[in-house]
Amino acid sequence: MPIELIIALLAAAVQSGTPILYATLGEMVTEKSGVLNLGVEGMMMVGALGAFWFSLTTGSPWLGFLMGGFCAAMLAALHGMVCLGFQGNQVVSGLALTILGTGLANFLGTPLIGSQGIGFFRVPLPVLSDIPVLGPILFNHDVLVYLSFGLPVLIWLFFRHTRLGLHLRSVGENPAAAATAGLNVIGLRWLGIIMGGFLVGLGGAYLSLAYIHLWTSGLTAGRGWIAVALVIFSFWRPGRAVFGAYLFGGVMAFQLRLQATGTDIPSSFLLMLPYALTILVLVASTMTGRGSAAPAALGVNIPPEE
Repeated sequence: MPIELIIALLAAAVQSGTPILYATLGEMVTEKSGVLNLGVEGMMMVGALGAFWFSLTTGSPWLGFLMGGFCAAMLAALHGMVCLGFQGNQVVSGLALTILGTGLANFLGTPLIGSQGIGFFRVPLPVLSDIPVLGPILFNHDVLVYLSFGLPVLIWLFFRHTRLGLHLRSVGENPAAAATAGLNVIGLRWLGIIMGGFLVGLGGAYLSLAYIHLWTSGLTAGRGWIAVALVIFSFWRPGRAVFGAYLFGGVMAFQLRLQATGTDIPSSFLLMLPYALTILVLVASTMTGRGSAAPAALGVNIPPEE
């Protein structure tokens, strides 16, 4: 394969993996606080619609981007109300959130189908984009891709070197001990849910504002479920999430390019590749014991009176 095609494929992997990276980091923040949220797909859809509609209304892609995060955070708050307020089953609530968010976004977005929106476009970084090989792969994208480069570092610093981040991790590992130490366990879990939902919404906003610049039903196409799997694949570590997101992004970009070349491989098989890889990742994570890296109290409800 010519080097030019390899570089183009790797650059496409970075762009395609960016919304998955935002969503993966968001779900990671939520799970670090001890709350399992399987509603990522629905939150991404709501975030994508909110960002697209608000950017069209205000004429500002930045306001639309932030609105996408806000809309997803509000949907995540419903999950918090069910799990933290009413002590509901976190798995059932998350699945319901996916159904609600996907259906709501598809219904409300029907008048916008096919509309061309405003958003973010490619802005090559001076000097850096001229670096051989690395320049076209990493530094010839839109500004939201560049922001995603620093986000895993910020998340890592937050959990490792800030008091709030350490408190958030403690309620995910041992909420009883955290409560004994005087921490507000329920309040910290609320923070994890809202922060995580906001980041997930940014991933959805990227799809409608930077990836395709239009609205269509089923825009996320399963990326939310891939993000949930990637949290396990990354061992709940932000740095590994980068590798996983770009790996899945590369697979998605690869199958799209194969279809465009008119290959004899059935299109249904190519469309299956990202999700087949998701299953393989989950199986491999289970066999290697990576599930043991999950926060000890993940998915465990804490009654407010305790």
